[in-house]
Amino acid sequence: MASAPTSQYNSRSLENESIKRTSRDGVSWDLSEALPRLPGETRITDKEVIYICPFNGPIKGRVYITNYRLYLRSLEMDSALILDVPLGVISRIEKMGGATSRGENSYGLDITCKDMRNLRFALKQEGHSRRDMFEILTRYAFPLAHSLPIFAFLNEEKFDVDGWMVYNPVEEYRRQVLSWIHPENKTVIVRCSQPLVGMSGKRNKDDEKYLDVIRETNRQISKLTIYDARPNVNAVANKATGGGYESDDAYHNTELFFLDIHNIHVMRESLKKVKDIVYPNVEESHWLSSLESTHWLEHIKLILTGAIQVADKVSSGKSSVLVHCSDGWDRTAQLTSLAMLMLDSFYRSIEGFEILVQKEWISFGHKFASRIGHGDKNHADADRSPIFLQFIDCVWQMSKQFPTAFEFNERFLMTILDHLYSCRFGTFLYNCESARERQKVTERTVSLWSLINSNKDTFKNPFYTKEINRVLYPVASMRHLELWVNYYIRWNPRIKQQQPNPVEQRYMELLALRDEYIKRLEELQLANSAKLSDPSTSPSSPSQLLPHVQTQF
Repeated sequence: MASAPTSQYNSRSLENESIKRTSRDGVSWDLSEALPRLPGETRITDKEVIYICPFNGPIKGRVYITNYRLYLRSLEMDSALILDVPLGVISRIEKMGGATSRGENSYGLDITCKDMRNLRFALKQEGHSRRDMFEILTRYAFPLAHSLPIFAFLNEEKFDVDGWMVYNPVEEYRRQVLSWIHPENKTVIVRCSQPLVGMSGKRNKDDEKYLDVIRETNRQISKLTIYDARPNVNAVANKATGGGYESDDAYHNTELFFLDIHNIHVMRESLKKVKDIVYPNVEESHWLSSLESTHWLEHIKLILTGAIQVADKVSSGKSSVLVHCSDGWDRTAQLTSLAMLMLDSFYRSIEGFEILVQKEWISFGHKFASRIGHGDKNHADADRSPIFLQFIDCVWQMSKQFPTAFEFNERFLMTILDHLYSCRFGTFLYNCESARERQKVTERTVSLWSLINSNKDTFKNPFYTKEINRVLYPVASMRHLELWVNYYIRWNPRIKQQQPNPVEQRYMELLALRDEYIKRLEELQLANSAKLSDPSTSPSSPSQLLPHVQTQF
């Protein structure tokens, strides 16, 4: 399911039930219906298929396709399998086999997803039975290629909270490149893109003066620290295309450090290798060497190490910091947002984190459309890259090391990632603010924060302890980093999911019990009020004359 952090296999059959059910992300539906539907979601077609399950073999089922999701229900008595896949998650759809293909279940469709899984469906070979399913899936999974709207513009969901009101650019006002100011020592985190010096070593006096002005905002600082996220060799190579880095002779009173974080192409290939080792099978005998060969945790380590350096320099008051990579919207966003998370406890709250994402990622122009490919069929686009996923992974690593420091839980992070792809909400659509304004995204779509902030208890960490002015310094050592199993390997039912902490589970049970008692108390008070206001009813016992008691929980 879109935001469920557990396996997609249901433990019991859902057939013949007529009760209402609410999923973890707030979708309600009648289980007597064949499939759940959101307001604005329309059913397109359904077809009987064989799902080639990589874990349990072929399973006969019926697949339903809407303008939002692909939904499979098992038709076999001994299987309660349900697949619920938002079409936005689909990266590629390929035809499997041909009309003359031999062998059982050799003819059908192969679907590659963006969330670490693949789906394979076999159909009957006669009569081109897969053609309509292929065409419909292609049409609605990649609406931009067929002049159709992304589902977020059709979604008619209503929530108690308007998530678009979370972020107010005026209240969060900063200069266009200023991310954060230390409240005491007044050092700052500033972000930008690389200087355009080129091979000829061009200079820009205004830019040089501007950096000196940033340094001079704190009179006690002799030098401005510049963190270039790139490896040194890449920064030098960028000179050939008109880019480059700050040289000592042009930018006086600065010190430059390279953080060795690789580019979007290296990160894309690294995630592909992670998928190869986690789906569909995990090879236990070579797990550690296989994981090491992906270099994924090595990249996570370098990103965290860079952010720690930024946070430490600012927290100590030694220097203000300028952060950039090549363009300023990928590695730069990772570093500034993680440093702010380490420095400022406000951003560790649920709404604070939402504001952090809105400000440092969305408003500053991370190219979500290019990196994720919302509604776009070009799965091989060189601009695709898991930059935002790496950021969320780093946040998860921090939450593991500081389990009481964050108001939100793991489900919160996984829900954000699931809806990064789903196209159910408008939050992550498009590359920049001007494109979002042209499409009137805040008027025509629902915000992901509406869903989350209307169901906050679901996403709260029961161990959260609010602390002001505490700076977090995670240990960015390979010995302290681990693969996020509940996210990357959640689709494999043979890998035991990390169950919720028993204390956390008990806490949630007590919350539910509290809500039940409050509801009963309100019902009793209403009934009692009705009796007291009825003149024909005289109190028969002293207890009826007692004032109302408001119980605090």
